Amino acid sequence: MTTPEGARPGGAGLSPAPLAQAPLTIAARGGYAARLVRVGGEENWCPERWTLDGPEPYAVRLPAGQPEEADTQVRPLADGRVFIARHADGRYLLALLYPSGPETGELPLGAVECELLTVLPPAPDGARVYALAPRPDGSATALWLVCGGAFGPELVTVLAGGCSGGVWLDAAGRLLALDRADEAGRTRAVTVDVEHGGEPTELLRIAEDSNDRLLAADPDSGLLLVRSDAPGEERVGWGVLGSHRPVRFPEALHPGNGVRVAPFAMRPGQVLLPEACAVALRVTTAEGADWPAVWQPGTRELRHLPAPPGWLPGTGLLTADGWLLLPYETPATPCGLARLPVPDAPHAPAASTAPPPSATASGPAAHPDPGTGPDFSPTPAGDAPPAPGAHAHAAPAQGPTTPGASDAPQTAGAGTAAPAGAAPPGGASAPAGTGPVAGDERAAPGAHAAAGAQRPGRDSGPAPGTEPFPAGPAAGGRRTTPAAQPEGATAPTAGPGTDESQRARGR
Repeated sequence: MTTPEGARPGGAGLSPAPLAQAPLTIAARGGYAARLVRVGGEENWCPERWTLDGPEPYAVRLPAGQPEEADTQVRPLADGRVFIARHADGRYLLALLYPSGPETGELPLGAVECELLTVLPPAPDGARVYALAPRPDGSATALWLVCGGAFGPELVTVLAGGCSGGVWLDAAGRLLALDRADEAGRTRAVTVDVEHGGEPTELLRIAEDSNDRLLAADPDSGLLLVRSDAPGEERVGWGVLGSHRPVRFPEALHPGNGVRVAPFAMRPGQVLLPEACAVALRVTTAEGADWPAVWQPGTRELRHLPAPPGWLPGTGLLTADGWLLLPYETPATPCGLARLPVPDAPHAPAASTAPPPSATASGPAAHPDPGTGPDFSPTPAGDAPPAPGAHAHAAPAQGPTTPGASDAPQTAGAGTAAPAGAAPPGGASAPAGTGPVAGDERAAPGAHAAAGAQRPGRDSGPAPGTEPFPAGPAAGGRRTTPAAQPEGATAPTAGPGTDESQRARGR
């Protein structure tokens, strides 16, 4: 049983629709990105790969024998190949695309038989891709390894209830956090060990009847960003993986007036320093205007930045040396990468002398006066005691509570730069409370912050009351010898340059 995002059991507390998915997906190490672009008509689409780590960013289209459908999903790998999942005749055909001279090379990976497959962000190693396949009745969700397995698609585990999201908690790409809806209609973040499968471990329980989703995680610092209705309304908060401190809900992340914020990048390299970890946020108004902002738990303020013309909303990278990289496209620059210094970041680089992007309606018109915000007085950070009888705790971390350092995104050299302090683009006004003002924090009443990732047992199986869906290999480990494919999975039958029979699209 599932509920709309932000809904409490019984249908109360409905929140606005979630923000639209980012139009560009960036690979794990930041060297490549991929998306679908329209070609020749409204219903014709083509995969496009961006290279971001060269002297200048550039794009290469990867057309196949026929145009792609609008529901085709693409994910870039760290080696430059692009994973693609095509829906046709009740199954998803999986393959890897790569440039091959003037043509497009294609390596078939097999197929998964299901009506809906949601491809997750690539694993931190940049070589594996996972996907979620829900049961038609929503009673269970299968987690599949769709790229990076030895023998085609592999069933990892089956989770009770409907699952969404997908955030990696460690640099090794073993602990995956998912948002799972239980039978009571509550949504909670859980952790799955993708190496051993088995029963997931609860990651977040802020209040007994709250909906708690994980939005982003930084393996280096352990910083977590969550969205929860535990404070009485849906808000964005932060916590630390494995910490006993409660989740905090700063005013800076709750602009109000229909404005929503969503993280899209975190600054790597801040090992064990969650309060110094910068977070890049997409700010979206009720009217649909978008611009980026940067926030840090230690400074407790939101810094608005001008968006370059043609910014692809919700996409970008934060580098370890203090740059925010924002992909954009314009008629004159079909593949661009703007470079902005991160405000107030330690050792932030000086602004580039290149001319800034021209003003557009994709950012705030001006910063609000300091001190403005929603009309209530939350308890200052550190002074908010839990409700009587409540305890702030962290679930015991059976896995690594101090994640290792991950590879820092590579910095693209060229592109339009926006110097610090450049005038924000006009045409969209930031609501009160969203300017560069310090926001007080408060803990949710009676908050329980179970922010510790537990690794499921090696011999644990699917959730009680569910049978493997579809039937597949045991979750005890990866196969090492060829074996029969699980029901619903089809092994690849052709090498690079697959014939058209493998590309049947059900047209």
